[in-house]
Amino acid sequence: MYSQESISGRRRGRPEPTAETLSGLACLVCATDYRAASAPEAVVVSHRDDRQLLACRGTCARMAGGSVDGLDETPLPLDERVRRHQDAAHPDAPHEDARHPDARNQGDPS
Repeated sequence: MYSQESISGRRRGRPEPTAETLSGLACLVCATDYRAASAPEAVVVSHRDDRQLLACRGTCARMAGGSVDGLDETPLPLDERVRRHQDAAHPDAPHEDARHPDARNQGDPS
């Protein structure tokens, strides 16, 4: 296991999180992409700007937040994190419901 000194050194030396990390799509420590089918389980380890920051359960979570299990909080579902990330990247893009109008409102009104 890692010592507190090595964990603290890792925290001081890491760069700013990427947009994917801030959206909960990648691990805060090892940058594993959670959209991959083989990605490990993600746990919430912190918050930034009202967003959950996630890390892989185990060593990454311990390095990021001090606990192998992260915070006592369930991460948002992956599809919700992806949607929020896309909305943040393209705020002027139409939302899915605007691109696919309700079928009941199309065609002959009779």
